[in-house]
Amino acid sequence: MARGKLRIYLGAAPGVGKTYAMLSEAHRRVERGTDCVVAFVEHHDRPRTEVMLHGLEQVPRKELEYRGTRFTEMDVDAVLERAPAVALVDELPHTNIPGSRHAKRWQDIEELLAAGIHVISTCNIQHLESLGDIVESITGIRQKETVPDEVVRRADQIELVDMSPHALRRRMAHGNVYKPHKVDAALSNYFRPGNLTALRELALLWVADRVDEYLQEYRSEHRVSKIWGSRERIVVGLTGGSEGRTLIRRAARLAEKGAGGEVLAVYITRSDGLASGSPKELAVQRTLIEDLGGTFHHVMGEDIPSALLEFARGVNATQIVLGSSRRKAWQYIFGPGVGATVARDSGPDLDVHIVTHEEVAKGRGLPVARGARLGSTRLIGGWLVGSVGPVLLTLLLLFTEARLGLANNMLLFLMLTVAAALLGGILPALASALVGSLLLNWFFTPPVHRLTIADPKNILALVIFVLVALSVASVVDLAARRTHQAARLRAESEILSFLAGSVLRGETTLDALLERVRETFAMDAVALLERESESAPWTCTGSVGDISPLERPEDADVDMPVGDQMSLALTGRVLPAEDRRVLAAFAAQAAIVLDRQRLQSQADQARKLAEGNRIRTALLAAVSHDLRTPLAGIKASVTSLRSDEIEWSEEDQAELLAGIEEGADRLDHLVGNLLDMSRLQTGTVTPLIREIDLDEVVPMALGGVPEGSVTLDIPEHLPMVAVDPGLLERAVANVVENAVKYSPDGESVLVNASTLGDRVEIRVVDRGPGVPDAVKDLIFAPFQRYGDAPRGAGVGLGLAVARGFAEVIEGTLDAEDTPGGGMTMVLTVPTAAGHVPTSPDLPADVIS
Repeated sequence: MARGKLRIYLGAAPGVGKTYAMLSEAHRRVERGTDCVVAFVEHHDRPRTEVMLHGLEQVPRKELEYRGTRFTEMDVDAVLERAPAVALVDELPHTNIPGSRHAKRWQDIEELLAAGIHVISTCNIQHLESLGDIVESITGIRQKETVPDEVVRRADQIELVDMSPHALRRRMAHGNVYKPHKVDAALSNYFRPGNLTALRELALLWVADRVDEYLQEYRSEHRVSKIWGSRERIVVGLTGGSEGRTLIRRAARLAEKGAGGEVLAVYITRSDGLASGSPKELAVQRTLIEDLGGTFHHVMGEDIPSALLEFARGVNATQIVLGSSRRKAWQYIFGPGVGATVARDSGPDLDVHIVTHEEVAKGRGLPVARGARLGSTRLIGGWLVGSVGPVLLTLLLLFTEARLGLANNMLLFLMLTVAAALLGGILPALASALVGSLLLNWFFTPPVHRLTIADPKNILALVIFVLVALSVASVVDLAARRTHQAARLRAESEILSFLAGSVLRGETTLDALLERVRETFAMDAVALLERESESAPWTCTGSVGDISPLERPEDADVDMPVGDQMSLALTGRVLPAEDRRVLAAFAAQAAIVLDRQRLQSQADQARKLAEGNRIRTALLAAVSHDLRTPLAGIKASVTSLRSDEIEWSEEDQAELLAGIEEGADRLDHLVGNLLDMSRLQTGTVTPLIREIDLDEVVPMALGGVPEGSVTLDIPEHLPMVAVDPGLLERAVANVVENAVKYSPDGESVLVNASTLGDRVEIRVVDRGPGVPDAVKDLIFAPFQRYGDAPRGAGVGLGLAVARGFAEVIEGTLDAEDTPGGGMTMVLTVPTAAGHVPTSPDLPADVIS
């Protein structure tokens, strides 16, 4: 009997509609005449899902008793006896009641598949076993019911059921997922927008990997060698050198630019084991690539470019990242190198990136204007060839008794002179020409062993020999000079480009710029000196280096004036004149940076003064209106009570006294907020942090609101928080009072709390008019009252003070929309060290 096929509807989160989609598919199959039954489907009292069960045959469930309670489970025997073509089995990760045939429902499904019955099932992404730790880190909840990934991967079809987080939250707010009394708890805990977005990404990436497996199987079965760029897959070629870390990071940045990008690092060794990389460095690079989410591969191959291209095409890569060649110039005689070969043979379907791996941004100095233009190694080699080479050649010709003739001997000595010129420049070549001409004259020009020349033709030959040697040496020396000049100009252009870019972006600080000067010119210390007038003493406005700041430009080894009142002073060595042009650009930039910093400081001071003026103006407006209103009421009530013309009844007196008390409370609240705002503006609020339970603080913050206007839900399992209790109480009180003020009559404000990683969230939910996204931050500014706030509703400091206190205790206060209408204030505070949160009481199909 052929094995049945498994189709799974994989949900990105609970409530996205996977069961509804499964039942819709069942109706389509029944309409086509397929024998389809419902083996087990749980509708969770969702009306639309329950309606979809109508018209479908349902196999009776089996009842089991466990700890005095009766439960129903899928009756595997009844389904096998019915033997339908297709069976619908909901909730693949479900754990069966003890006493069932199998411990898990997916094991029941395996038995149905083995009997030849096709099965359609459902599963949420958070129930996959491999994702348990990730889901717990995102949601703070450990899933108790999981299913092995291999069970889901073996499915013949996997269909993702997805929905945007905002659409799902709206569906929940409308009561289409949970009962109304569970909606607020679910929205403020598991179903936060951030949680839903992260779960959605997990689902998309997991399904994308499964689709990629299907693609690889198809390419293998049909022997497709051409690359299909379905998504960016980047191969990094490693050599075992330290530049591999730069290449890996560069490839990771390329992968981040495309959704679902993947990085594969490959190290290729020859089978003979030659030219192997550093095992220690490879271990570091393996750890780095794995930390960045990539994979490391070790491949054997005789030809490295061919092996690299074969690996890239085998994994369906779209890009290859290689480092610029570490070869020396003379080594290119053995071939073009790996990078050039791979770029040439990659074809149009593979992009090849050659990445430089020098250590940049650490002060690339200008080339030193000394005689070592060709490098010390080449100079030593040139002098050895120019001075020792002719002697060795003479001994070789004498001991071998070669009779090559004077012309051939001169060509051999000329070859040494050219080699000395190529290696060391004009001086070693001149020495070679001088020594060679003397040796030729003494040993090979008649009369031998004498410094006289008998034949005039030999004199001409020796003169030509010396001239050719000097000409070749001059050409080589000129090329070295031009190379040196080009290197200097390139370095200067890079430095000037850096300065121009930093000027445009305004991102360089004075200390960073002075440090750049010190590193560029290899100095010990750099200082920017300034004076108010020509007779005033110099003052140091900024300095870097190992010695004490300079007091006068004359004390420095190098000074570069910037106008009449400023100078850039450097100590360490005397710079050549050719370096002063770049130093002048640095000095001008330092003056600009200093002016920018001063202007920025003045702008900040002006901004603070403007803010202070605005607050004072608003305070005057508040005193003239909001503070005078309760004072007027108190004054009127007191005047009435003291009047002898009217005899007040006890009820009237009580009412007047209540008015006085209410006005005093309003004045106390307004003055308290004004004082708190003043303390926050001046930075004099010092928190006294200690560990405390939320249920000791939050209830005390509700004393200023009418009884019954707030519903409090603070779970007992919450960890302790590290806060200043007084500041937290004032922040919560202001937020709650604001929510009650704008809530409709008859609608209570919900205050609940939950954990989110190492923080605790306090959510104040109202059903008022809410505010648009564009002004959500404005409502936290001082003296702001959004919309048509009634007169006497406050001076607009409550939320500003609440956010200020939240920030002082290292918390945050933000506004969100309440699903279904209204606004939710989210106050987060840090948990106390060492307190691990436990799972909250959420609906069973979320945590099960």
